[in-house]
Amino acid sequence: MILRIGTRASKLALKQSEWVKGKIEARHPDVNVDLIRIKTMGDKILDSPLSKIGGKGLFVKEIEDALLERKVDLAVHSMKDVPAELPDRLMLSTFPKRENPADALISIGGQTLDQLPRGANVGTSSLRRGAQLLHTRPDLKLVPLRGNVDTRLRKLESGDLHAIILAAAGLKRLGLSSRITQNLSFDQVLPAVGQGALGIEVRRDDEQTISLLHFLDHNATRLTVTTERAFLKELEGGCQVPIAGLAQLDEDKLSFEGMVAELDGSSILREEIIGTKDQAEEIGIALARKLLDSGADRILEEIYGKGLGQK
Repeated sequence: MILRIGTRASKLALKQSEWVKGKIEARHPDVNVDLIRIKTMGDKILDSPLSKIGGKGLFVKEIEDALLERKVDLAVHSMKDVPAELPDRLMLSTFPKRENPADALISIGGQTLDQLPRGANVGTSSLRRGAQLLHTRPDLKLVPLRGNVDTRLRKLESGDLHAIILAAAGLKRLGLSSRITQNLSFDQVLPAVGQGALGIEVRRDDEQTISLLHFLDHNATRLTVTTERAFLKELEGGCQVPIAGLAQLDEDKLSFEGMVAELDGSSILREEIIGTKDQAEEIGIALARKLLDSGADRILEEIYGKGLGQK
């Protein structure tokens, strides 16, 4: 049997897909897994911030099209890139165990966020990261930063930037954890919905592939990501708006903290709800509604009105 994984061609995407390939082939020796590289819109347009070119499916649409056309059998995604709503015929069947969801700061001089000089240039194209950084350090100058991890590290080393912010999980998967100056606390920067988690997308009617992948599913990751994505969907949020959310499971207790921010960080709305693990989706929806009632609706409408982070 041959399974085809649709994957982006970046070093990180290939690393993640190769990890899944290795797990499948080790568990099912009769299955051969091929990687099919697919270029997405987010990979093609590198000279504009993601928020300016649309927030929906920039790194997944072409791969989903290949799934629907049966050119591939599954896709391995970084969950923070996956829109809240999927095509009707597709589903996320499997969530491997999540890596550290934190954001990481890498600085030239080894300074932490608090130690960066006044007016320091910090590279990030994420509106979510930028808003939270400016809330803590309004003096910082945010510099748009696109490209894969290696490209971003090279831009830092070129000398124009004092620091960059990347996901800690991606750095670890690439063997670059030693480059991290500081793992930012969740109080400083709340992560993106799904950050640190992988999701495997398949066709709903492909029962054989779904069954083959079941051994990779990690229940705690499934529950926490389900909570976060219910929150994102209720807010009608794209992947590139200043929305953040992190669910954490402790035995049966499920706690979820969510945030919506003004672009300049001048106002941050942040709330927490604690419930039980069988309330995952309800908790995400409830917190979204709580933030909307507190003024998040006005913030998001203003952002969408500027053409940033499409709904």
